Amino acid sequence: MRIHLAYITIVLLWATTPLAIKWSGEGPGFLFGVTGRMAIGTVCLLLMLGLYRQGLAWHRKALQTYLAVAVQIYGSMLVVYWAAQFIPSGWVSVIYGLLPLLTALLSAIWLKERSLKLGNLLAYILGISGLWAMFGSALQLGHAAVLGIIGVLASAFLQAVSSVWVKRIDAKIPALSQVAGGLLLSMPVYLLTWSEFDGHWPTEISLTSLASIVYLGVIATPVGFVLYYYLLIHQSAAKVALITLVSPVMALLLGHAVNHEPLTMKVITGIMLILGALLTHEFFDRLTTGFKQGYLPNNTSD
Repeated sequence: MRIHLAYITIVLLWATTPLAIKWSGEGPGFLFGVTGRMAIGTVCLLLMLGLYRQGLAWHRKALQTYLAVAVQIYGSMLVVYWAAQFIPSGWVSVIYGLLPLLTALLSAIWLKERSLKLGNLLAYILGISGLWAMFGSALQLGHAAVLGIIGVLASAFLQAVSSVWVKRIDAKIPALSQVAGGLLLSMPVYLLTWSEFDGHWPTEISLTSLASIVYLGVIATPVGFVLYYYLLIHQSAAKVALITLVSPVMALLLGHAVNHEPLTMKVITGIMLILGALLTHEFFDRLTTGFKQGYLPNNTSD
């Protein structure tokens, strides 16, 4: 039950995060938006550690885990905040739908997971086809959109590296500690990056931008990251990454309804292909296994 609840919560958070990311950077700039989010998130995580009376481990594997988590919290997040300036918010989640394939490939190479079975491969093909149908025409929008697409792809790759690296280290430390340690490593680098490339406190900030930063810092960062790494402890990296095949559908619909982002026939076609990918991933191998067990004889008679 906890696993299912964690999945549902992350899907909802990841569906709303792209729009909040875009809004948080409008006005104060993306560097202020992401740095403010992580600063608030760090405070929240430290308060949670105190509330649960949970300390941070400092042994070798723990430090390696914090560094691996920081790859996502700093590297992946910084890149996606930058890229979100150039493309609609829904596209961020759509392009992030490639994460399962990236994670599966890295898991097969790095963790020796059997994440590339026939059903999985068919699901990834359908998922990628759906994603391509939704953002294939984006290349016609100009140089900025191309940069945005490349940036989100790079961000998804960094997140895949982070999750597989955490699984490979297998430090056996709680998810809350993993995220808190990663944030503590990332926060000084964020402050240095903001100081070096921006360094200006915004003279004014809209209510929408402020609310987005607070939402991302208070809810999306502590709750979303902790649940994500909680799932990584209990599930395979490739299975956790499949969340990104569900959240794009919701993110696109939310962006269309709230931010007036276009929802074309290509997008609808992509949604149907992604749903087909989810069904294939969940049931293809089970059906083929059941067919073999139920219909093929286990022994022959004389």
